Amino acid sequence: MSNTKITSFTIDNLRCASCVALNEKTLKKIPGVSDATVNFATGQVSVIHDAHVHEHDLHHTVEKNGYHIANLSDHQNGSHVHSQTTAAQAKRLALFALGASLPVLILAMIPIASFSAPWSRIVQGILSTIVVLAIGKEFHRGMIREIKNMAPGMDTLVSFGTLVALLWSWWALVTSNGSLYFETAAIITSFILLGRWLEAKSRGQASAAIEKLMQLGVKVAHVIRNDETKDIPVEQVQPGDTIVIKPGEKIPVDGIITKGEADVDESMLTGESLPVTKHFGDHVFAATMVSNSAIEITATSVGADTMLAQIVKMVANAQTQKAPIQMLADRVSGIFVPVVLAIAIITFIVWLVGGHSVAASVGTAVAVLVIACPCALGLATPTAIMVGTGLGAKRGILIKNGESLERARKIDVVVFDKTGTLTEGKPRVTDVITADGVTEHDVLQISASLESFSAHPLGEAIIHAAKQQSIPFATVEKFSNVSGKGLRGAIHGEAITIGNPRFIEEQGLHLKPLANNITRLQDDAKTTIVIAREQHVIGVIAIADAVKSDALLAVKQLHQAGLHVVMLTGDNQQTADAIAQQLGITDIVAHVLPDGKVAEVKRIQDQGKRVVFVGDGINDAPALAQADLGIAMGTGTDIAIEAGNIVLVQGNPQKVVESLQLAQRTFTIIRQNLFWAFVYNVVAIPIAAAGLLNPMIASAAMALSSVSVVGNSLRIAKIRKTL
Repeated sequence: MSNTKITSFTIDNLRCASCVALNEKTLKKIPGVSDATVNFATGQVSVIHDAHVHEHDLHHTVEKNGYHIANLSDHQNGSHVHSQTTAAQAKRLALFALGASLPVLILAMIPIASFSAPWSRIVQGILSTIVVLAIGKEFHRGMIREIKNMAPGMDTLVSFGTLVALLWSWWALVTSNGSLYFETAAIITSFILLGRWLEAKSRGQASAAIEKLMQLGVKVAHVIRNDETKDIPVEQVQPGDTIVIKPGEKIPVDGIITKGEADVDESMLTGESLPVTKHFGDHVFAATMVSNSAIEITATSVGADTMLAQIVKMVANAQTQKAPIQMLADRVSGIFVPVVLAIAIITFIVWLVGGHSVAASVGTAVAVLVIACPCALGLATPTAIMVGTGLGAKRGILIKNGESLERARKIDVVVFDKTGTLTEGKPRVTDVITADGVTEHDVLQISASLESFSAHPLGEAIIHAAKQQSIPFATVEKFSNVSGKGLRGAIHGEAITIGNPRFIEEQGLHLKPLANNITRLQDDAKTTIVIAREQHVIGVIAIADAVKSDALLAVKQLHQAGLHVVMLTGDNQQTADAIAQQLGITDIVAHVLPDGKVAEVKRIQDQGKRVVFVGDGINDAPALAQADLGIAMGTGTDIAIEAGNIVLVQGNPQKVVESLQLAQRTFTIIRQNLFWAFVYNVVAIPIAAAGLLNPMIASAAMALSSVSVVGNSLRIAKIRKTL
């Protein structure tokens, strides 16, 4: 695997699905290339090859096919720049073509001018020739390229249709024998160019997600070096640098807060509109915005390693890759054009033999050629994937590839790992119970002050709770640690003892005032820390791996959608039951080892069920890979994220619901696009062959079919956020 590389670049003149098939076929023939995918909607090419294959070889193969490689700067800036350039060029050609074609149409529609004035017919011929041969020259170049490579496509259909109409009209004009089709040739070219402009414009909207993400970055960072704050380009920031972020500014790189606290707007990463309060030690991410106060951070990830850069890369990769369903469209497109050419020839012969004029036979054959462009088939899948993955990125849902969309369409069971997925994954203070006359502030201050001398994870939870409430630490004297049991010390001359209930009783202290509370908390599988001052118990602190705030709603929505929910955990049964009861989950498997998670997923799959597994830890990676669909929490480990088909940036359980809905909706749109693209051709070709479709109307219908597919894909962005 170490000798394998992935090279990406952009082709800037793809014209139809046949162009895609040709380039994929020839790239795969290069020795050392194991796979090649070309995305019709973006022009993006992704080639997996051995290290000895040079990018120049890949470019040369594409250029030999007659296609152009987009310049490097446009490729680096994403497909949206490429789409904007393509749309601008298409607009210019369409307007020129329409400007020259309208006079031809007007002259052809005025009987006096068209039938009695030779100059009128000559003007029609000249203008039509300019439109067809000059403005529409790329169609004819494309036809030559496609015939040369034995891969006829859209250009072949359009070129044949317009050239036949144009040449027949010149012959009829010179010989004064037969009807003229100058306006047909010109208007067909114009309509197809107009459709290409509208299509490129729509595709630009679909690919705008990456462009918007890339624009979120910061250009300058306030870095403290040698006790002096300097403004430097963000590209020069190094891991370990201390950076100041002022209120209203975006954070330039990923980092950890080392000074201050602030509300941070993370909506561009998570899709959540409410700011999140960040404290000392919390992670913050590039391009998120500090709202209300200044903070200092230590840079941890810069450049291509930031969360934003990883999201852009993941979305770009997802938009390049194909869904398995697209293979059907690719196979059909590969044989479609030769079949249409044969149908057009047969139509011409049948009409001619049937006693119709040569002109009428030509017109019918031209209608068959121009109605049957396979562009809609080629756009059906990639445009929907572009919109779906782009919308997901905005909402903090990263869909890795088109295959994930298909995997999400029929799901029966959602299996959650507990720790870090349904729960926070680290101890948190959940309850503070106080004796009469004692405040919560006092209990937290006393316990946190002693725990500041300890490195125990439970102590860190107490310290974190005190810091969240801005409780200052008191001075501790005579500190001692009783291993595995508790701590002792003195504050303001008073003896303090904290520890588990048994340790407190061993000190001769009575738990009776708070005994019932301790029992209740322990029954809820919470760890209890008792605090005593002098000879009196003054409070109890309960610590547990707290349930995430949106976990209950997520489970409820999954149940409402008819999905069965299972919770797996390595914890004991009592802890598992306590968490499951809070969440409304009845199917629980406790004491599960990492390989047990895989076995459990397999067990459910063996029942004929399709399984989603949601996890975040290293030990979840095998189960994520085994499941029909793996959803990894972005707050988890790199290994888990790599194994997941979908990554949730925020680690919010409710995003599981949203991601399933988005994937299912996107796949539904893909199926709709393919259905209507197939139906369009199945219905339109016989109508054209029967002579019931004017060639000009046929060209307009063909152009609109592609635009309608892109427009349907854009509807994905209007979905609701819940199932």
